Amino acid sequence: MTRRPAHDLPEITVGTRPSVAQRLSLARAADEFVLATVMLFIAVTAVRWLRDPDSALYVADLDVAIAVIGAFSGAVLTALILTAPGRRSGGHMNPAVTVSLWLMGAFPGRRVLPYVLAQLAGSAAGSGLARLVWGRPVALPSVGYAAIRPAPNWQPVSVFLAEAGGMAAIVLVVGFVVARSHGTRLLPYAVGLSVALVIALLGTRSGGSVNPARQLGPAVLAGQTEDLWIYLVAPVLGAALGARLDRLLGRRRPPVRVARAEGSPSPASAGSSAPDLAQGHAPHQKQTSAPG
Repeated sequence: MTRRPAHDLPEITVGTRPSVAQRLSLARAADEFVLATVMLFIAVTAVRWLRDPDSALYVADLDVAIAVIGAFSGAVLTALILTAPGRRSGGHMNPAVTVSLWLMGAFPGRRVLPYVLAQLAGSAAGSGLARLVWGRPVALPSVGYAAIRPAPNWQPVSVFLAEAGGMAAIVLVVGFVVARSHGTRLLPYAVGLSVALVIALLGTRSGGSVNPARQLGPAVLAGQTEDLWIYLVAPVLGAALGARLDRLLGRRRPPVRVARAEGSPSPASAGSSAPDLAQGHAPHQKQTSAPG
């Protein structure tokens, strides 16, 4: 039997597609890092101006301040989802959201860890950036890097249940909107409104974080880590509960479209901010010639 020369052997391309998929996954995770960094910088900035007694925008009444922060946070979240990085990555900015979408079958499992790590890293980066920009006022006790604090009379169990329940409610809202025809177009606004309401209702009680990335950076920099585990674990468990309840409700949603070869963006993703929040594609959206 004659051995074929090496140059006549067929080219092996087994590793090509995984490497492209890996690069795409890292690029989307980088988008999440940028979004989380901006989100935390804005969150700390808002608290710095509203809760620093020497600020021209200081709001003495905590309930009023929390309501303003909630409305502002919801608007910022919606705006970030609609940005170019938000459209590409899906604009999660929350490990609990990433986990819930994975459990709902709307996000690939191999991207969960890169997304979560990017979001948590963005939390630290955004909080640190706010300290560099605004200086000492960010570290004042009344600001405390915008770290979430529960009410003094709230026990850890109550805080845990409230944070988990708040996240579960948000996931159910996401599931409800996605299940509606053309509901994906409304999703950024529904998410922003839901988060604003949770902050307004729970802000002076459990803290209303419902986002591990929202709390990690501020809490670590402020040295407020005693109850940090609650704000890291409760939203994720609440997201899992919400995803489970969504499945039990039997909601049917359009199939998720996946990017070609897991590497090149589908042309269908142009201009969408949809909850394939996995690839940034809106299901059943008419294809266009622009790349996502």
